[in-house]
Amino acid sequence: MHDTRTNARRIPMSKTAFAARCTAVTIGTALLVGVAGIAMAEEGTNGDHDVAVNVEVTELSEPGVLAMTVAGTSTDLLEDGSTATVRQFTGALPTVTVTDTRAAEDIPADAAWYVLGTSTDFTGSAGQAPISAGHLGWTPDLLDGGESGQVSEGDQVDTVLDSGANAVGLVDQELLASAWNSGDIATEGQWTATANLFLRTPATVAAGDYTANLTLSLFE
Repeated sequence: MHDTRTNARRIPMSKTAFAARCTAVTIGTALLVGVAGIAMAEEGTNGDHDVAVNVEVTELSEPGVLAMTVAGTSTDLLEDGSTATVRQFTGALPTVTVTDTRAAEDIPADAAWYVLGTSTDFTGSAGQAPISAGHLGWTPDLLDGGESGQVSEGDQVDTVLDSGANAVGLVDQELLASAWNSGDIATEGQWTATANLFLRTPATVAAGDYTANLTLSLFE
């Protein structure tokens, strides 16, 4: 299981921030180097020389792994769509990538993987009353489910201010994405998903900064 934590806070009156902290997040940074040309007394060249750059990539000798990464450490929820009685703050979950480098024959029959999300309550930075996790919902969005069509996104989870069977908030391991037969799709190797986040509170909520932790977990 891989856990990824995300925090969120609301910036004065109309902004909520939501931060992600993961035990296994890989962040790639490109390093760009600019080298200025050397001034020459005369223009021209004294000859070009090509250098062949070769690399041999060998087969992996170690067993493959099923892993999850998150493309970012924070996201902001900004006020959008509020009404006279309900304030709403929206944003996007950083892209979640599930990678499987295992050979299909190494995966147990009927194995399935799935990513779940659970949030803590929002805590105010100045002693405001907390906003319960039930006020945070999401709409999962499968960005790349592979060619097989066997990876699917979870259902929308509404908040306690909404109505319906899914109006519970992100309080207890809600489904972001899943694959119901890991071995069948292992050759695809990688899948990505995100979610539209929304925090809905009563209009009487106290102004200030708030922070919550959203834990994303990969299970099989």
